[in-house]
Formats: sequence, structure tokens, C-alpha cells
Amino acid sequence: MMVAIATYLTFNGNCREAMTFYQKCLGGQLRFQTVGESPLSEKMPESMKACIVHASLSNGVMKLMGSDMVPESGLLKGNSVSLSLTCSSTAELTRLYRKLSSGGLASHPPEQTRWGALFGELTDKFGNRWLLSCARHTSTGVISPS
Repeated sequence: MMVAIATYLTFNGNCREAMTFYQKCLGGQLRFQTVGESPLSEKMPESMKACIVHASLSNGVMKLMGSDMVPESGLLKGNSVSLSLTCSSTAELTRLYRKLSSGGLASHPPEQTRWGALFGELTDKFGNRWLLSCARHTSTGVISPS
């Protein structure tokens, strides 16, 4: 039985920078393991010892993982994968949108949608696409119509 699914991002030598940026935006506990700290250390060239084998950012409701370990085919960035954040409030969505889009491309600033949610889209400075949404609720907890 599946319990959860997490996002795993691959970077080309800037995993530490990217994951530290995401921690500043999203909060949570961040852990890194470098090539030099792993069993791979003896098989890898000295120039790769500082590269990140595995990074993990967790804040209780989400887990974001990453690595600098690019496959032999190379790193191919595309728009077929997005990170989707469901925010608890309009204020939270606005704050996270501003932080995550810093240095990136704010392609779709947050706006109310016809399905009754606040929605925004951006590409961060590392080339990753984010979709942020927040449902509007009435005092009874039901999504209000747009």
C-alpha cells in the first residue's frame, strides 16, 4: 500500500544551493550527504567529493529530495514535471510565490480561478516549475464559487 509520494530533483552541481534556497522559502529540516561522506567516495574522483549524493528537505507535510548525481545521458530540463504546492491560506500562497519566484520567472501571478481557487505558476531560478494553489473557503468550510 502506497503511503506517500515525494519529489526528487536532479541538479548539475548546484544541489546544495537549490535545496538551501528551497529551505529558506518553505522552511523545514534539510539534510545533505556528499559523495565524500558516502560509500561511493573511493570510486569517485576527488573533484566530485563535495557533490551531493542525496539531499532531503522535510517540513512535516512535504518532502523534497535532490542530488547532483546526473545520469550518463546528461541532465535534461523540461516542462513535463511541476512541483505542486497546496497552500493553507491566501497569505501563505502569496508569500511562497514571492520567495520561490525570486530570481526566476513569475509566469502566472496568483489570481482567482473560475473553479474557486487562488492559483499561480512560476519557474524558479533553478529551472524548476512550481504550481501554487489555495482553495477559497466560506465560514462553513465549503469552497465558495468564483
